[in-house]
Amino acid sequence: MSDGAPRKTVLDPMSLEPRIGTGYPAPYDAIALNREKRAMGDAFGLSQFGVNLAHLPPGEASSQRHWHSGTDEFVYILEGEATLITDAGEQVLGAGMAMGFPAGVADGHHLVNKSDATVTYLEIGTRDARVICSYPDIDLHRGLVDGEGRFTRKDGSSFEDPS
Repeated sequence: MSDGAPRKTVLDPMSLEPRIGTGYPAPYDAIALNREKRAMGDAFGLSQFGVNLAHLPPGEASSQRHWHSGTDEFVYILEGEATLITDAGEQVLGAGMAMGFPAGVADGHHLVNKSDATVTYLEIGTRDARVICSYPDIDLHRGLVDGEGRFTRKDGSSFEDPS
């Protein structure tokens, strides 16, 4: 942490301000409007990888189905039951189960909570703003625009365009 604040070494994740919802542009944000994440990696000043404590209410998805060109992802289910959806189909995962997605493997994936209880999980991934994120099911792309990671349509047009 370069702001002069003392570096944290221990914390209660629930003391962190949650991010609720998603950064997806409409209408793609509707899938995860109530998803909650607490950025534990940020709280510790980690720069090599991120760690989020996530809560996924019933009926919500972790994200749109996606894959990353250069970012590894690891997810560990702490509590509840989630359905993992990949190119291979669906698989129900419970507490204590883990999944991993290597960078550059074009296997769109996400979790959907089809149960009646909130799912709690850790998500861990490498950090690289230059990484391209592909969304196989929808007209969405995340890549570099003017040096910053941004969402566009697959043809590169902005969501602000009237087309």
